[in-house]
Amino acid sequence: MLLNPAIMALVLVSAMVTMMLLLASGFAIQVIRHWDINSGSERQLELERRTYLISTLLTWSFVSELISLLLFVYNAESMSGQFVGAMCATGVLNVNEWGWPTLLLKIVIFFCGTSWLALNYLDNQGHDYPLVRWKYTLLLLIVPLAVAEFYTQLQHFLNMDPDVITSCCGALFSADAEGVAAEVSGVEPDTAMLALYGTGAITLLSGVWYARRRRGGVLFTLSGVAAFVVALMAIVSFISLYIYEHPHHHCPFCILKSGHGYAGYLLYIPLFAATAMALGSGVMAPWKNRPSLAAAVARDAPRLAWLAVSLFGLFYLLASWYVMNSSLVMTGVWW
Repeated sequence: MLLNPAIMALVLVSAMVTMMLLLASGFAIQVIRHWDINSGSERQLELERRTYLISTLLTWSFVSELISLLLFVYNAESMSGQFVGAMCATGVLNVNEWGWPTLLLKIVIFFCGTSWLALNYLDNQGHDYPLVRWKYTLLLLIVPLAVAEFYTQLQHFLNMDPDVITSCCGALFSADAEGVAAEVSGVEPDTAMLALYGTGAITLLSGVWYARRRRGGVLFTLSGVAAFVVALMAIVSFISLYIYEHPHHHCPFCILKSGHGYAGYLLYIPLFAATAMALGSGVMAPWKNRPSLAAAVARDAPRLAWLAVSLFGLFYLLASWYVMNSSLVMTGVWW
């Protein structure tokens, strides 16, 4: 399996990102221990010069992780025909116990990486680099996740056995099965709709409030994260049903197929991007009272909030469009 070009690219990207993060972690420890912006020592000057190089490497690393996340899902979908019982990416992730942890780690690293990039950008706007220790402390927390992601992904690919009969999405995302996926699939459409549009309304309103009034940044970020989780639940529990026009097909991956107009990409991309923007805005908001960062926070945090609100709004419009234009009619649904 490792000879597959997409798999080779994923392993190579993960290895390079992990290596760069490990190298950067050594520099991060030096910064946390020795950084003193008021010092004119040779060591301080060397740290200041190197921080630009490290920041550039980390920027490319986290961008690579975004591409890796997209490629991982696309590759899992494209490999579904190589395993008995697999109908989509779900079957490929179920080939062994490493598939789902790898996907989860990639998602977590993506959001941690975008938060770090927002913090790094804001720090570079201050003449005294007031957040340098904060951002490198965050980096040290991300490094173990990257190492774990490299290991689990490698194990996932090394332990792929074409002779194994894997479980399809119908077996995993079924109300009659067991596990988290089954629990989410069994959520009543009424409940899922209420949660989706309830969290959506709170997120949109709090985002507009923060962008206009410069208050409530923490509420907006927390509601954005909650909206993301609820949106994933809603895709499984009822949105996917309307896209498939089938009352029992809950798979969140089959909607990526061309037969469904690549609806999954149209839903997931704005949802993930909106959540990343909300996190970025939330990372910036607490520093509005720092003198060297006040102007940058007042300028950039609301911009990210507006982008997040726009992308969340796009997601809700698309989700509603798929539901309203579906031929599926489910009795008991409140609209």
